[in-house]
Amino acid sequence: MLELNNISAGYGRTTVLHDISISTANHNVVSILGLNGAGKTSLLRVAVGLIKPSAGKVVWNGKEITKLAPNKRIKQGMAYVPQGQQSFGQLTTLENLQLIADGRKNGQDLIDDAFDRFPALVPLAGKRAGLLSGGQRQQLAIARALLTEPSFLILDEPTEGIQPSVVAEIERAIIGLAKEGLKVLLVEQHIGFALEAANYYYVLASGSIRAEGVGGEQAYDTVRSALKV
Repeated sequence: MLELNNISAGYGRTTVLHDISISTANHNVVSILGLNGAGKTSLLRVAVGLIKPSAGKVVWNGKEITKLAPNKRIKQGMAYVPQGQQSFGQLTTLENLQLIADGRKNGQDLIDDAFDRFPALVPLAGKRAGLLSGGQRQQLAIARALLTEPSFLILDEPTEGIQPSVVAEIERAIIGLAKEGLKVLLVEQHIGFALEAANYYYVLASGSIRAEGVGGEQAYDTVRSALKV
């Protein structure tokens, strides 16, 4: 579905990604692991079109989209949830969802599905998003992305800085979505979750791929060694 072929990219004269190739074909979930500064977020920004690569190609469903604008990639089925639990803080939880759902024929059904997916948001429907906890805002951010009915969900550190009880809820939701057929590209520092969810993984270090392979518990030692943790 999404392929990044021989991608090099960066900011100004600084190259952050060096000749990276990844493929999500035949995998429901692909996890990208790496320490801080490895280039994981930059890789996702190339995928969604927020950074133009200096070399290489971005391919979506067999067609090159390297120069395609982010909004057009979204219209083709991508959804991107960046770091930071982003939402409109002055709006309520429900209003944040309605902003995306309005204008869609099945908007109310989509909102109902979002609340079913993240039941912790139900009692918070009338609460301003800026007053939610980090974990609650992250659930809201993912729910907002799902309202666009994507075929491919890109997640950047969805469990970062979140209390363990909410981390478990987010993990269950992501794994459940993948089982239902949604394709997921996941950047995650929690090795256990990243490998549990992933059919395939890549480990980044200093902007290059250090290791890759089939996900699952059997890959744990290989990933730890690649990360040197």
